[in-house]
Amino acid sequence: MLRLNGITKPLLWFYSPQMFTFARHVDAAAVVYDCMDELANFKFAPAGLKELEAALMARADLVLTGGSSLFEARKHLHDNIHLFPSGVELDHFQTVRDGLQPAPDMASLPGKKLGFYGVIDERIDLALLQHLARMRPDWSIIMVGPLAKIGHEDLPKAANLHFVGPRPYAELPSCLAAWDVALMPFAINEATRFISPTKTPEYLAAGLPVVSTPIVDVVATYGDTDSVQIATTHDAFVAACDTALRMDTKALLPLVDQKLAAMSWDETFRRIAGLVNAAIESGARKIYTPSLRRTRSSGPYDYLVVGAGFAGSVLAERLAAGSGKRILICDRRPHIGGNAYDHPDAAGILVHKYGPHIFHTNSDEIVAYLSRFTAWRPYEHRVLACVGQQQLPMPINRTTLNKLYGLDLSSDEQTEQFLRSRAEPIDPIESSRDVVISQVGSELYRTFFEGYTRKQWGMDPSELDKAVTARVPTRFNTDDRYFLDRFQAMPLHGYTAMFENMLDHANIELALGVDFKEVQAQNLAPQTIYTGPIDEYFDHRFGALPYRSLRFQHETLEQRRFQPVAVVNYPAPDVPYTRITEYKHLTGQVHPQTSISYEFPQADGDPYYPIPRPENAALYKRYEALAREHPDVHFVGRLGTYRYYNMDQVVGQALATYRRMVTAPGPRMHATVSA
Repeated sequence: MLRLNGITKPLLWFYSPQMFTFARHVDAAAVVYDCMDELANFKFAPAGLKELEAALMARADLVLTGGSSLFEARKHLHDNIHLFPSGVELDHFQTVRDGLQPAPDMASLPGKKLGFYGVIDERIDLALLQHLARMRPDWSIIMVGPLAKIGHEDLPKAANLHFVGPRPYAELPSCLAAWDVALMPFAINEATRFISPTKTPEYLAAGLPVVSTPIVDVVATYGDTDSVQIATTHDAFVAACDTALRMDTKALLPLVDQKLAAMSWDETFRRIAGLVNAAIESGARKIYTPSLRRTRSSGPYDYLVVGAGFAGSVLAERLAAGSGKRILICDRRPHIGGNAYDHPDAAGILVHKYGPHIFHTNSDEIVAYLSRFTAWRPYEHRVLACVGQQQLPMPINRTTLNKLYGLDLSSDEQTEQFLRSRAEPIDPIESSRDVVISQVGSELYRTFFEGYTRKQWGMDPSELDKAVTARVPTRFNTDDRYFLDRFQAMPLHGYTAMFENMLDHANIELALGVDFKEVQAQNLAPQTIYTGPIDEYFDHRFGALPYRSLRFQHETLEQRRFQPVAVVNYPAPDVPYTRITEYKHLTGQVHPQTSISYEFPQADGDPYYPIPRPENAALYKRYEALAREHPDVHFVGRLGTYRYYNMDQVVGQALATYRRMVTAPGPRMHATVSA
């Protein structure tokens, strides 16, 4: 159809992941996933719907959700996802308030009239309807809409219960004009867990009181509205209908209209159109990686690689390109790149989803290897620490001290002498606190390290291994670069583009948005490379290895620059975040807006940093010994070896692991726990 009509780079708009099966190959200007329901929970839902949705989410430039519960369930799965609750065509439904003639067939029914319109399927609580009809035989209960996945024989039978079939959208106001109360008799089940009924604002626009079962989105959006009664049991539903019939609805209309004012379809269209145009005009689409890429041949894999970050991707590339092995990579996230994943945000600014990743190394081998997959943008990282009203260079150097104390230190020797006068020697040095105080003294320790470290690690520096603060040196000169490695640069087109190139091999297939346990159960490969948490692989047999996690709050600002460097630290204990990153410094992108992220350390969430304490190292050793009993599993990376590696160290570890694997004696490559 596209070819016959001469259409190139269309906008693809998906309402269901099922449609992705026949359009996933189309080169699109942008891809929109308009998620209106949790279709996988519906009766007779096709198999594989969740996997298809993960693939669609990975491809989509823009995801829209039709309710708050859908948004909450998916917001962590996409970087440009937005909530658009059901809207309403106010002019159409407010005609009821102006004396619209009611539908004759309904107006002629006896007694009070309580109605519902919509699809009648497994989402409707049929037992509730039966109970309502039996408890109030003098009411007429009217159900408007088609049947789906249930038959007439499944419907409750009562003289005052009327299933009248569907009506056109144009006639819905005349139905409402005949009713005294509008009903939402939904069952509380998997099929209704994420629904956000459009009929709610339509009922209210018509001026009717509403009685609903406790649908999550209805409670969240309208729970504070007197015109909407929420009932949790069948008897409570009947009582709520009694209350609704006694209401003075006209007195409630001003509050109803105030809530509906921001819910018009015109306003919804305006906002969505802006997001779609931004996705198209900014070129915000990621390079497409299918959720499962098939090669021309079929058959078993040689290796299952768990995790598509640096460790897994480097080993997959080496085994595929260097040894001709067939590789399946799975990752529970819907993208490649691990924590180094970057993407254009809604404004078209390239940001790092999981916080700043700055590449630096002294290894020519590692630079040469990665340069096969990316060009580089020279970048030297600089960090400031916010102390009171000042922003001072970190690590501490001569400039830091001159600004903090109003000094005029002019040489390395003067600076060294000043710091020695402040230092408080500690012997032996056992903790992170000891390292800093022995170098710069208690005052500078409290100013720059104590609060930051407590926030970052959730414990006092005196409880942490000395290696933590030893990573941050103190300098006597004015060199304000955070790293001093010979090679410091950023991938020219971003980390994700580099990973795309690395994994673009006929022998590599991807299963994204898929948990390892699902793949493991299928026995797809005789050997596994595991880059996830080693304790998780063994179902936490000896207990969980402790990690610190992070939460990121991303924002786009209407200004070209927010701060003078990429990262500003906030060591003060009363500031809840540890640092703010402005990404345009890292990427060199020119844009009239800027995007930043706030970083909040926390105990729960994805594992980021192994907590360096002796008891944790001892626990890891037990898992390491257990891992050696599994000859067909290779544990690599930060999480697989419970070590705080930089990116270049992970690449170096992966390359060294590959060399050991290909030179191992015997017919098969032996298992390793790589240090």
